[in-house]
Amino acid sequence: MRLSRFTAFTSSLLLGAVLALTGAGAAQAAESAALDYVALGDSYSSGVGAGSYDSASGDCKRSTKAYPVLWKNANAPSSFAFTACSGARTGDVTANQLGPLSTATDLVSVTIGGNDAGFADVMTTCVLQSEATCINRVNQAKSYVDTTLPGKLDAVYTAIRNKAPNAHVVVLGYPRFYQLNGTCVAGLSENERRAINDASDYLNAATAKRAANHGYTFASVVPAFTGHEICSGSAWLHSVNWLNIGESYHPTASGQSGGYLPSFNGAA
Repeated sequence: MRLSRFTAFTSSLLLGAVLALTGAGAAQAAESAALDYVALGDSYSSGVGAGSYDSASGDCKRSTKAYPVLWKNANAPSSFAFTACSGARTGDVTANQLGPLSTATDLVSVTIGGNDAGFADVMTTCVLQSEATCINRVNQAKSYVDTTLPGKLDAVYTAIRNKAPNAHVVVLGYPRFYQLNGTCVAGLSENERRAINDASDYLNAATAKRAANHGYTFASVVPAFTGHEICSGSAWLHSVNWLNIGESYHPTASGQSGGYLPSFNGAA
């Protein structure tokens, strides 16, 4: 975020608080929203699983209940561009999503890397095949995170900085998927659930390191989702949904509003 806009934003928030206390609330935070915000990323940012999709977004499945839209509705930025897309990999972000970025962009959010690491194939393998095959596939994904993903994340983060040199960039991670020893009595074994959780932590750690190396803020969503994983009895994540397979293992609307939004708020 550029210093001049950050100073104006902070000052207007303080002014709004004072005016509210004195009963002069008419000068609300209209000025506080002097931000240009661009939301990039994959299905966890587009809002797959939350429903209420914008038909104009097509296969990208951008939801009106996704955290970028919820943040926009609460903060009324001066401009908002939402280019996150279901299924996006790092190369899709650099090729198709960076158009709205400019030197005027103040705030950027992004989730990316899960599809590059083979998230969908990992989950398919674990649901349909043996425990040993599942854990082997998880280990393959972790090897990819070690050897190949860092360079791909660097390419995305560098491209964002080149196009939006003044922006405050928030990189959000992924939740743990399962509450171990939870309420699920069927499906994956505890060993498989533990391996998948460990892989999510592994991906988050690698992403956080690359984000920090670029001077970006990493926002973990794991604390917000704790107690709301699959098998928790109060899940904010879809389990396997055979009627809408694309929504499987994605946040519900509650996961977007209760998990991703506050995590983004804390980092933005």
